[in-house]
Amino acid sequence: MNRRGILDAMADAKPRILQDSKDMVWSLIPLLLIALAIAGIAGSCSFGFGKDAAEQKIPDFDSAAAFRADAATLPFPIREPALPDDWKSNSGSTQPVGDSMASNVGWIVPSGAYIQLTQSGAGEESLVAKLAGDGALGDGVKQIGGSQWVVYRNGENHKKAWIADLGEVRIGVMSRGSDSDMQTLAEAVLKAAPLDVPRVQVVQPGDVQPR
Repeated sequence: MNRRGILDAMADAKPRILQDSKDMVWSLIPLLLIALAIAGIAGSCSFGFGKDAAEQKIPDFDSAAAFRADAATLPFPIREPALPDDWKSNSGSTQPVGDSMASNVGWIVPSGAYIQLTQSGAGEESLVAKLAGDGALGDGVKQIGGSQWVVYRNGENHKKAWIADLGEVRIGVMSRGSDSDMQTLAEAVLKAAPLDVPRVQVVQPGDVQPR
């Protein structure tokens, strides 16, 4: 190619800054195809936000089976409360508390707060320390379901624990959520009769049995 031909070729090549919108559209097509491919892959995945996301993260837990197992193995009465359908049971365990054992079952309520029911043969002081921490202080009493509940609050971790003494067993309700949800659980557990199941063995303090 002679010098004139080279100059003509250079003149025909447009600087990038002078390229029009059509040129830019054609350059974006490969990027759009890549984006569509990624979106197609992502379509097979499940994503959630807000309340739906919280529900996706709640593990399934069979609270009914847990209550029956605890009633069969622990040396004090166990009650299974009837709770709203939108309360999602997510956890449970048995653990030593003081000189006794404790049955723990937890739920996530519609607001997203966690609430726990603990039933134990331990004394009130040991139970409060286990549920709300050593910094919990008494904050009066509540009359719920025909029984007196002693209220404790811990300003450091914001936990609240309500304790009712039913003689053979202490009932504890713990949460950082609303008092209305705690009252719902307190009323429900007192309405429930102790489960009548055959005892298979007695769990001794020191034997932690997560489920």
